[in-house]
Amino acid sequence: MVKEESGHRYIEQGEGPVLLVLHGLFGALSNFKDVLNEFSTDYKVVIPIMPIYELPLLKTNVRELAAYIDEFVSFKGYTDLSLLGNSLGGHVSLVYTVAHQENVKALVLTGSSGLYENAFGGSFPRREDKEYIRKKVETTFYDPKNATDELVEEVFGIINDRNKLIRVLAIAKSAIRHNMKDDLPSIEVPVCLIWGKNDGVTPPQVAEEFHSLLPNSELNWIDQCGHAPMMEHPAEFNQILAPWLKKVIASK
Repeated sequence: MVKEESGHRYIEQGEGPVLLVLHGLFGALSNFKDVLNEFSTDYKVVIPIMPIYELPLLKTNVRELAAYIDEFVSFKGYTDLSLLGNSLGGHVSLVYTVAHQENVKALVLTGSSGLYENAFGGSFPRREDKEYIRKKVETTFYDPKNATDELVEEVFGIINDRNKLIRVLAIAKSAIRHNMKDDLPSIEVPVCLIWGKNDGVTPPQVAEEFHSLLPNSELNWIDQCGHAPMMEHPAEFNQILAPWLKKVIASK
């Protein structure tokens, strides 16, 4: 159930340490259903819906989304966060962490932008062609069967809504411009990198660069996996994350 409070929409399930999950540019809450089901037995899993389509166009950028997360965290009174971000959500997690390390216990990045990404597209020349959109969505995954009809419909609906499309393009450009190479060495919190070996959006060398620049990081690979490991191989993703998170939280 999506809760609504003071302009914030989010899912909050379970009790325990807060695991705050940030979705990607086209990310639906359903992308994290297996994370929610697995971790809400021991954690308070929170998935805020980022206001990608509600921000004024001039404020539709990565920094403003991180500011929104800061406002949401303050509103809810969450402390000692574990942050999990996929794609754009990873980028927003990084920006938030740089500014608020005192409130972050652990950071998990999977297919994160922030260094380099092969963007979904600077434009959508055939945005009314659903099969063209299907092919675009399929590139997110190793196995194109993961591009379900429901997912294709969702993306198709977004990019054929002019107000949403211009914000998608604005955010994508902002993410490319906002390179975090110089910020990463300052992040001292433990970082778990979980990456698809076949990620075509943020390729494996991006994960390697994150690993080399983050002082306290661990890099984990999932084979035959694209840009969304928590969707494509949820059991393996959770098997990597669960013991790491438990170890890091217990050591604090």
